[in-house]
Amino acid sequence: MFYELDNGILHAQICDFGAKITRLLVPDHKGEKADVVLGFASEHEWRTLEPSFNAVIGRFANRIGQAQFSLDGVTYHLPRNNGTNCLHGGLQGFHQKEWTVLQHDEQHIVLRYYSPDGEEGFPGNMDVQVTYRLEGAALRIEYRTTSDRPTVINLTNHAYFNLEGEASPSVLEHVLQIPADAYTPQDESGCPIGEIASVEGTPLDFRTPTRIGDRILHPFFAHERGINNNYVLRPTGPAAVLTAAGRTMTVYTDQPGLQVYTGNYIEPHRGKSGTMYRPLCAICLETQNFPDAPNQPSFPSAVLRPGETYTTYTVYQFDERI
Repeated sequence: MFYELDNGILHAQICDFGAKITRLLVPDHKGEKADVVLGFASEHEWRTLEPSFNAVIGRFANRIGQAQFSLDGVTYHLPRNNGTNCLHGGLQGFHQKEWTVLQHDEQHIVLRYYSPDGEEGFPGNMDVQVTYRLEGAALRIEYRTTSDRPTVINLTNHAYFNLEGEASPSVLEHVLQIPADAYTPQDESGCPIGEIASVEGTPLDFRTPTRIGDRILHPFFAHERGINNNYVLRPTGPAAVLTAAGRTMTVYTDQPGLQVYTGNYIEPHRGKSGTMYRPLCAICLETQNFPDAPNQPSFPSAVLRPGETYTTYTVYQFDERI
């Protein structure tokens, strides 16, 4: 089922399957609105095509190496759905679950999912809530989670953005700025090797605004067919700034990492306006903990224990800019 949010500036549509953002209308500098997230025309397509599109990802977004982790002396084995790794919570992650709507009005919606102990191999009965809220020209996402057993968690939203409108063929003309000084190098499977390295002198250096098309063909990105890397965010300031077609989106978060993904593996599906989607027609700016954090002692902890509450937020702030 689809739920509408509208505050006169932004219009969002949320689906209870996967807690997905199925539509996001944003004005440009002339006040003309466009839908800036990819998606499909029918609920059936939302359920069967590109399952991660604009969804809440969990229990653990991104990769867990070798599809296992140890916690308090116990090793937990997870599904291998990305080579030898577990990706986005396993075979049936949060993005493929029915969520319950707890509250809904014109400017916010609260959805809940109860994840039972052992689901996809993860320990603990987990109670998850996500809130989407329109605040002026911003879409704010808040997450709140508890567990009755020690477990690991890493939630994000996997929105596929194209600020020129979802029917635009690519994001190569988008200008991207990521004020991050470091990233987490990864192996050929996309899993971090446990190190933190400077972006200085690499094609990952987006500390000054850079056209995506000027970097995307660099041999550094050839293995992944585009950008698919985790940045180590500074403790203050924005996580990213994306500009195109008279729209600017600034991303804010309290998370330590930002996975930037240029839709390298998008399959050729027809989108909601009839356009055929292709690789590189969108960009994801996924605020999260570092990939494989449960197996990397030097990374920020992903452990959630009974009596604690996991809370985090992401804000997509849209500005009109000529």
